[in-house]
Amino acid sequence: MGKNTFTLTDNRDGRSFEYDIISGTRGPDVVDIRSFYKDSGMFTYDPGYTSTASCESKITFIDGENSELRYRGIPIEELAGKRSYLDVCYLLMRGNLPTEEASKNFDLEIRHRSFLDEGILRLFDALPDHAHPMATMGAATMALATIYKDHLNLKSDEEFKVMRRRILAKMPTIAAMAYRNSIGVPMIYPDVNRYFTENFLYMLRAYPGGKMKYLGNGKNEEIKQVEVDALDAILTLHADHEQNASTTTVRNVGSTEAHPYVSIASGIAALWGSAHGGANERVMDQLKMIGDVKNVPTYIAKAKDKNDPFRLMGFGHRVYKNRDPRAQELKKLQDKLREELNLDSKLLDVASAVEEAALNDDYFIQRGLYPNIDFYSGVILTALKIPVEMFTPIFVIGRIPGWISQWSELKQDPAAKIARPRQLYTGK
Repeated sequence: MGKNTFTLTDNRDGRSFEYDIISGTRGPDVVDIRSFYKDSGMFTYDPGYTSTASCESKITFIDGENSELRYRGIPIEELAGKRSYLDVCYLLMRGNLPTEEASKNFDLEIRHRSFLDEGILRLFDALPDHAHPMATMGAATMALATIYKDHLNLKSDEEFKVMRRRILAKMPTIAAMAYRNSIGVPMIYPDVNRYFTENFLYMLRAYPGGKMKYLGNGKNEEIKQVEVDALDAILTLHADHEQNASTTTVRNVGSTEAHPYVSIASGIAALWGSAHGGANERVMDQLKMIGDVKNVPTYIAKAKDKNDPFRLMGFGHRVYKNRDPRAQELKKLQDKLREELNLDSKLLDVASAVEEAALNDDYFIQRGLYPNIDFYSGVILTALKIPVEMFTPIFVIGRIPGWISQWSELKQDPAAKIARPRQLYTGK
């Protein structure tokens, strides 16, 4: 039996360097090249870090070849729509699903931690009118570090728990108030009698005095349980996704000993990009541009034309080479909402036509270009009457347990070092 090592040979001079192979519990083995520069005087070159494991983690596992996503070892199919989002948060942050009693206590604690310090509310007033909610969320989250200064030096497990639960509880309030500030309407405070997701919809939609009218048209419109359940599932499907761009940003900033909420604010900034969390907004823009089912064949042809700059948004994924398991769950949810909310909008018809055309076209099938989570999430959020500018903030709310769990794992890892990639210099 051979040694559990990997040998790299410099064919210019015949020098060889041997490195240990480390095996995880799932996924590819890794070559431990931490001493490669010291040994060889060279760096490895990996733009986008597509072949680089930057950390060791026990939180989330992805197998892109087999369309697999697991939170703490549990398949996403066993969580989305089957356990509450707060139970999933507990799972990611604590490592196991809560008991019935623990679930109730966790829910109660999150409800009472959802209020913001009045100083944060004054910050909203200081920001320009009509500021994008993502910009406001980033500023407000950064400002939390000025209030909870003691979180800079966490020591006990209890201190870590309080810090994580605090940011989880406050993010829906920040998001809802950021939106209301962007359209110039009075703020709505949290209602401790409402569950996490219902409370967010309440703060987003309600008129002053707690009257439940849909803010967009003033009609009496109570929050439906199917809406709460749908948004809860969407948040679950966004809760963590291994070492993506924003999570890596949170870990990198955390490695500098920055405040945890500063690290989360950096994640918000990274997520805002249209190549990351803002992709579902671009999907909706494209569906509106297509405009009608009769135009779908034209745009499918444009997407297949290598000389045409048009690209079909919401298809394909950096990691998933087959179907995105989150998208498969959202597809079921979309079909359910269409039936239960009696949806039959033109936009949904266009989305269905695009989906059907792509799924039956060899061009997309051969390239593994299946609908991803962004394709369905934008359509569903539109069905839930969520404003387009709130799509990415909702992504932020969903991703908080993942980010803060990843940050905590980093801080409690004795082998962690400050992030410091190297470069291939090509200047003068």
